[in-house]
Amino acid sequence: MNFFRTLGAKILNFLQALGSVCLFLLQILAHSGTAVTRFRLSIRQIYFAGVLSVLIIAVSGLFVGMVLGLQGYTQLVKFKSADMLGFMVAASLLRELGPVLAAILFASSAGGAMTSEIGLMKTTEQLEAMNVMAVNPVARVVAPRFWAGVFSMPLLASIFNVAGIYGAWLVGVQWLGLDSGIFWSNMQNNISFGYDILNGLIKSVCFGVAVTLIAVHQGFHSVPTSEGILRASTRTVVSSALTVLAIDFILTAFMFTE
Repeated sequence: MNFFRTLGAKILNFLQALGSVCLFLLQILAHSGTAVTRFRLSIRQIYFAGVLSVLIIAVSGLFVGMVLGLQGYTQLVKFKSADMLGFMVAASLLRELGPVLAAILFASSAGGAMTSEIGLMKTTEQLEAMNVMAVNPVARVVAPRFWAGVFSMPLLASIFNVAGIYGAWLVGVQWLGLDSGIFWSNMQNNISFGYDILNGLIKSVCFGVAVTLIAVHQGFHSVPTSEGILRASTRTVVSSALTVLAIDFILTAFMFTE
């Protein structure tokens, strides 16, 4: 009985948390006018969430592409199909690895920073001061950060993909001696915009919504103490990673299965 009681409590807590996140999303959508009319707020958050994450995204994508190029070559050469290295790396990055890894990196850097920043504003009672001055903190603080994350995520995923393909080109062509023309032509002939690139962008948008929503929700509802902010930041990274992987499975089941 203790097992079923504990299991039931876990399920109820999960449903309660899911309902809280959904209601918070409705609040953000209802108060998103400030993020549109005062676009400078969103531009500033795009800089902090997107531009400052470009370096880690690009460097990570470069090394992931180099690893894929090296591992892919060692396997494809066994079947005398090394010329398909460019297509294999591009398909892997565009369909799966690019959006997923970029979203996880985004959650660990920009997502954790959003949670900590909003949590610190709550701890220092800045959000309460906005309420006293008749300024809605969801419209002024949360909505610009949410839309900045949603806008930045597809761009960061694209940068990750480009860096990864370039890394595979460095390994395959410059190091292992594959023909550069064959590398690019096989990629161009087999990669489809609608099937590969567009589906990957749709995934990155969904990941951006999920990661940013979790980050601002955890920060806005964190316990106003230093320990509470730390726990909220940790929950943001862990929950975002698990949510991204779960959403990726669902989207892949609909997009890439016949």
